[in-house]
Amino acid sequence: MPIAIKDERAIKQIAIAGNIIATVFAEIDRMDLNGMQTIELNNRIHAVIEEHNAIPTFLDYRGFPKSACISLNNEVVHGIPGKRTIKTGDLVKIDVGVTYQGYIADAAKTFPVGVVSDSAVKLMSVTKEALKQGIAQAQKGRTISDISRAIQTVVEHHGFSVVRELTGHGVGTNLHEEPMIPNFVSTGDNAEIKPGMVFAIEPMVNSGAYDVITAADGWTILTRDDSLSCHFEDTVAVLEHGNINLTRVAES
Repeated sequence: MPIAIKDERAIKQIAIAGNIIATVFAEIDRMDLNGMQTIELNNRIHAVIEEHNAIPTFLDYRGFPKSACISLNNEVVHGIPGKRTIKTGDLVKIDVGVTYQGYIADAAKTFPVGVVSDSAVKLMSVTKEALKQGIAQAQKGRTISDISRAIQTVVEHHGFSVVRELTGHGVGTNLHEEPMIPNFVSTGDNAEIKPGMVFAIEPMVNSGAYDVITAADGWTILTRDDSLSCHFEDTVAVLEHGNINLTRVAES
């Protein structure tokens, strides 16, 4: 399928959805997550989204049972909130989708709980830098592989690995649209980037190997070698000159 081109109105609506996600993350930044169950965190995220007259996109999407994906430590993505208790030293990856008047933004952020290991701090820093460099390549006239190459180069320079079974994607009127945006250079479609394209760019970075497995719940993706994983994501719109981060969490 062709990559959808969004007009100015659509981008403004996606930006409203993105600002709601930024509000969610700002609230979580102020919270003490230590001792909280992941379902409690999910419920607060759901409430904030509804307070802004929006819909949690993930709830019931392809059968996903909760409003946010909350993944801990060696879990890469798609963790189902439940009765697990968050504790000091954890890396908590929170992935949120918001639908506002039919338009969708998607973003993720990794939250360290209390004092985390030096290796975890480095993993977070590298993943954030990889996202920053990937976003920098989302420019008119460049290609999807330019985004992929920028992310892979940053990650592998520091001795980490990018997950290969999961990718970024287009987003806007559907949660997952064309194109797929790998976090490594692949042999797939290498479309030219054009103004009006909107991308969810999301490096998922492991401290060990890139191999992953799916948990028995059918959703949670974990590192095969039990290594730590980190995830940051933003929704970005390509403009005639440059781009704009619609979720504005990359530098937070």
